[in-house]
Amino acid sequence: MDLSTVIGLVIGFVALLVGMVMKGVGLSSLLNLAAILIIIFGTAAAVIIAFPMNELKRVPKLFGILFTEQKSASDAEIIQMFSNWADVARREGLLSLEAQTDEVEDMFLKNGLGLAIDGQNAEYIRDILTEEVEAMEDRHSVGAQIFSQAGTYAPTLGVLGAVVGLIAALSDLTDIEVLGAAISAAFIATLLGIFTGYVLWHPFSNKLRRKSAEEVRQKMMMIEGILSVLEGESPRVIEQKLASYLPMEERRELAAMMEKGADQVAEET
Repeated sequence: MDLSTVIGLVIGFVALLVGMVMKGVGLSSLLNLAAILIIIFGTAAAVIIAFPMNELKRVPKLFGILFTEQKSASDAEIIQMFSNWADVARREGLLSLEAQTDEVEDMFLKNGLGLAIDGQNAEYIRDILTEEVEAMEDRHSVGAQIFSQAGTYAPTLGVLGAVVGLIAALSDLTDIEVLGAAISAAFIATLLGIFTGYVLWHPFSNKLRRKSAEEVRQKMMMIEGILSVLEGESPRVIEQKLASYLPMEERRELAAMMEKGADQVAEET
């Protein structure tokens, strides 16, 4: 589970509900079916119009991505793996890594390593894998754009809902108390539109973009690792090259981990 998504949603809803209570607004006022209909179904309708159905079919999967942590190897594990592969390839030859492909779960990495073992040149491998990353990035961009557009439509539909409510409220000015309640209810649509737009849809879009950027960064690191092994670079050089993709703090942690591993190997020998 992606805790940041869940925690953010909880804080957002608590802030709204507690804020309403502190302002003396009854929480039951949120149960305005007309406002919910205009905002939720109106936003859904606008998004359906804006995107083809083959892209909208991915929305349930996108929600799964938002609320779950992607199961993938850590950067340190990837760097350690390439370091080990480089050591094996330098001692036994590149073909000796063929047995390693069966243990690789990441299809991108598996295909890239397979191309290297098959004897493809570095430029060809880089082109193929880079194109695959760019295609993946385009798919991810569409998913993020769906939520981004929903975040754009929802606040505007909130204004539309308020206008509809005001039309209904001003149609009868004989009872001031009823008029006040009707005007108050009219602005529930605006509240829901702004809240869903800026606390749900836009943040969801940003989260998808951040997860996509992280996956792209890791795959670019894999490409460099595959090409480095293909070119026969030493494990130490590969570690230093791939560490450049990490923040400085993670580089220090990786260096400490590598040093500890080297000390253990020295003790065993």
